[in-house]
Amino acid sequence: MSVSNESNLIYSVGTQVVAQKDVMAANDRIAHPAGAVGVIVRSPVDRTHAYRVKFSDGFEAPIHHDQLVRLAEFKSQTIRDADASLASAGLYERVIYRCVIGSRAYGLDDEASDTDRRGIYLPTADLHWSLYGVPEQLENDETQEVYWELQKFIVLALKANPNVLECLYSPIVENVTPLGAELLAKDRTGTGHDEGSSLE
Repeated sequence: MSVSNESNLIYSVGTQVVAQKDVMAANDRIAHPAGAVGVIVRSPVDRTHAYRVKFSDGFEAPIHHDQLVRLAEFKSQTIRDADASLASAGLYERVIYRCVIGSRAYGLDDEASDTDRRGIYLPTADLHWSLYGVPEQLENDETQEVYWELQKFIVLALKANPNVLECLYSPIVENVTPLGAELLAKDRTGTGHDEGSSLE
């Protein structure tokens, strides 16, 4: 993974850094592989000179700026990469309920009206148990779609969130799985409405 560095920044002594290339020892063996974390013990006056980096086993090595990245920046990039992976992990295929809300749902739309879709998605257990978890909602601004993760949807419904309630009682349901239908029946009963009722 490549992480960009600020153009003129010199890391200060004590900064935790990640080696982006293998760190070699004097006998041409790899002392620490790429990804190893160390601490800067001496900073150069400019980027033409190397830092002195100390690793957890006490080994020290001269490393140039373009071969280092701050640990905090490395972690942030890792999280962004994980989010990108989630976006391509087929989460939109995990939607268990999709409906239309807003003006088009109630015949109040005109030619300029968007079609706003809302719903619920159920991620796999593997994603739930992963280090990064799952996004609370999926959003697509281009298609005006928002899908809440199941647990988040239930929490919002219990709090009588108006956006979720509108979703629950939309007259236009485009897709619902058996699990989604079971959930809707329970939510509607729990809020004190008959299944066929609508928002006033």
